[in-house]
Amino acid sequence: MKNRRCSWNYFVPLLVLSLGSWLAWAQAASSAPQGGAKAAASNSTTSPGERAFQANCGRCHNPPEQLSPRITGTILRHMRVRALLSPQDERDILKFLAP
Repeated sequence: MKNRRCSWNYFVPLLVLSLGSWLAWAQAASSAPQGGAKAAASNSTTSPGERAFQANCGRCHNPPEQLSPRITGTILRHMRVRALLSPQDERDILKFLAP
């Protein structure tokens, strides 16, 4: 009788862990983007500066509505160090924000 009880002690946590893993996987699968071709098409229509902004700056900031090129350059030089931007990304983002 004791052996049976002991096997349940291992079975229940394993069942709970399996159910939790399955639920996490199902949630991740349902939140994944569905339009692969559509997403690729939208990436081809955006500028390199906009893509660089979204990849590096978009995690913390929305694109500003209007900034003067002088202020944009100052902000970008400051953020270049913090966001570890490459020189090319810096130029592309500057063209995107202050055309």
